[in-house]
Amino acid sequence: MKFSILTLGCRVNQSESDVIEGNLVGRGHSVVPLCEKPDYCIVNTCSVTAKSDHQSRQLARRALRQNARVIVTGCYAQLRPEDFKRISSDMLIVTNNNKYNIINILDNNIKYISLSYSNRSRPSIKVQDGCNHTCSFCIVPYARGKSRSVESHTIVDQIFSLESKGFNEIVLTGIHLGSYGNDLKPQLKLSDIIEIIINKTQIKRIRLSSLGMNAIDSSLIDLLQENRVCKHLHIPLQSGDDSVLRRMRRPYDSASYFQIISRIIAKIPNISIGTDVIVGFPGETDSAFMNTKNFIEEVPFAYLHIFPYSIRSGTAASKMASQIEFSIKKRRYEILRQLNSRKKELYISSQINKILDIVIEDEDSDQGMVGTSSNYLKIRVCSKRYPKKSLIAVRVAERTGDTLRGVPVEKL
Repeated sequence: MKFSILTLGCRVNQSESDVIEGNLVGRGHSVVPLCEKPDYCIVNTCSVTAKSDHQSRQLARRALRQNARVIVTGCYAQLRPEDFKRISSDMLIVTNNNKYNIINILDNNIKYISLSYSNRSRPSIKVQDGCNHTCSFCIVPYARGKSRSVESHTIVDQIFSLESKGFNEIVLTGIHLGSYGNDLKPQLKLSDIIEIIINKTQIKRIRLSSLGMNAIDSSLIDLLQENRVCKHLHIPLQSGDDSVLRRMRRPYDSASYFQIISRIIAKIPNISIGTDVIVGFPGETDSAFMNTKNFIEEVPFAYLHIFPYSIRSGTAASKMASQIEFSIKKRRYEILRQLNSRKKELYISSQINKILDIVIEDEDSDQGMVGTSSNYLKIRVCSKRYPKKSLIAVRVAERTGDTLRGVPVEKL
């Protein structure tokens, strides 16, 4: 059987798609691009914004045009299955909780589902799912349910398996990663599972995906100083204005956010910190937006992910008065986009002449390879002698746009 998997959205979706792909490939089926007319196409959808809804529908239509039998799963399919049934009544809709059953739908001879596979050089491991928070703009808890954590021994076994296949980095991911372990007995914290991984495995790099500010405590900051923990955090801000944060139902204010960032940078000066920002949230005045802009200018972010506010039906924010006009959102987005460019340039340029470790990921178009550093930078090397998944040290020689060129070096 030939099959395709088209994945939108977060690293949790990517991790789940990898599990499906790995188990089907392990049974002798072939994963192919959509243009090669697969027998089945799995569309793993996202619903975090209206744009991701649109992209999900587009992918489903593209798959139908290739005459594939289409299976749709993920958050958008969970929330609005009728949208896909309107496209074609023949589409099979699979809920998030039942996602791995797609493996048995396509091959019912699989008795054991392996969780350890990736076609990427830096595989994601889902350690947590769901969210207990009720941010007023977010639809994801409705699609993913309550927070659930994966037992530590299962995570360690996955990492053992990935190590044996030559992987040097794993990415711990979850819908609300910072709540890891709260539901386990005995209770654990995110810092506990990181410590368990450090003590029980030999994996050389441990990266954290997006992480809420309130999950960052002294023990986690201490662990970030360990050589095997990547010097990179993505900590969503959403707004630098306290009145907007309250309407968003975010569990912090701008001062406490700034304090945490300052503590991290004091301990790990070269760390890369990225963030998410929403512009045009209902009731965001010009003054509130300027508070966000000024806050971002003050914090040494390495990069921003900027999102114009998108109405998600059923959320508290969708019913709020003072919805912002599209033209205003677009103008504010552009202001922060330019600020993001300056922030990225400043951080990238600061890496010249530093020695950084990179995991090789892909061949580069012009006789080289490209990899990702511990502090989440893309670095090219002019050599083809390093296989994918390799961990090598490079001296950063120069910057070209958003990427750097590195020269391999022997570390002392």
